[in-house]
Amino acid sequence: MPSNQNPLGALPGRFRRERLLLVGCGDVGLRAAALVRGRVRLLALTSSPERAGLLRERGITPLPGDLDQPATLQRLAGLATRVVHLAPPANEGALWWRDLRTAALLRALGKRSPPASLVYASTSGVYGDCLGERVDEARPIAPSTPRAQRRADAEAAVRHFGRITGTRASVLRIPGIYAPDRPGGTPRERLLKGTPVLQAQDDVYTNHIHSDDLARAVVAALWRGRPQRTYNASDDTELKMGDYFDFAADLYGLPRPPRVPRSTAQEHLPLMLLSFMGESRRLDNTRLKRELRLRLRYPHIGHGLAAP
Repeated sequence: MPSNQNPLGALPGRFRRERLLLVGCGDVGLRAAALVRGRVRLLALTSSPERAGLLRERGITPLPGDLDQPATLQRLAGLATRVVHLAPPANEGALWWRDLRTAALLRALGKRSPPASLVYASTSGVYGDCLGERVDEARPIAPSTPRAQRRADAEAAVRHFGRITGTRASVLRIPGIYAPDRPGGTPRERLLKGTPVLQAQDDVYTNHIHSDDLARAVVAALWRGRPQRTYNASDDTELKMGDYFDFAADLYGLPRPPRVPRSTAQEHLPLMLLSFMGESRRLDNTRLKRELRLRLRYPHIGHGLAAP
């Protein structure tokens, strides 16, 4: 049975010979690496030489390379038996609807001995606005923003790569990531600023996942994910955004944020935040728990936000 520290429990001895490549090794990547350290050889692609020391301290071998410079990725061919792709698409470029970083990575990985499994971190934003409906993975995607369209492009590329190479490709559709020990990982700073939220009749459902649970989902998908399968990587919480911030404010002993109507929200809120308030959905995580056999450590944001 899986343990609290490792969602797969004790890995078979043959996994010790495996090589796991992390592409985009930030907060979640480091947490995932900690779960399998000592069981696999850990490698991480990095374009920042200053991060090499930190990676080595965590038992990860840094590999210089830049997803925006495909020529630097040639050494990745045949290098890893399993890959976790956490890097976001670039925000600029003429082909704004394409994720050229993912395309470059997959070209490099496919040149020789493709990995046995690949996990791609996408976004639940690919569903678009679902008017508060419950959403499972069978729902057709309808990305309505450039960043969501780039993620949808990456999803299609990853799944195509899996079909033509035999790699088991898993796509995790991820909502808002939080954790008290994650930089900017709680609503506290926004509450201290007094940033408004929408009034109840205009409010939207929001979804979350704790960083630790997301890292465990990544590891579980590496070994348990079905071929070319998508998973909603969300917790069990069902709250509208304003209620979420009210809950956090009460938990922290801070004033609840002011409520504003949607008609005047643009006068009070930045465009990026407004875009999140334009979509409402409730993610169904049944497949995550049933197929990956993941038992959430923080099933509700109340458990995660209050954790030390």
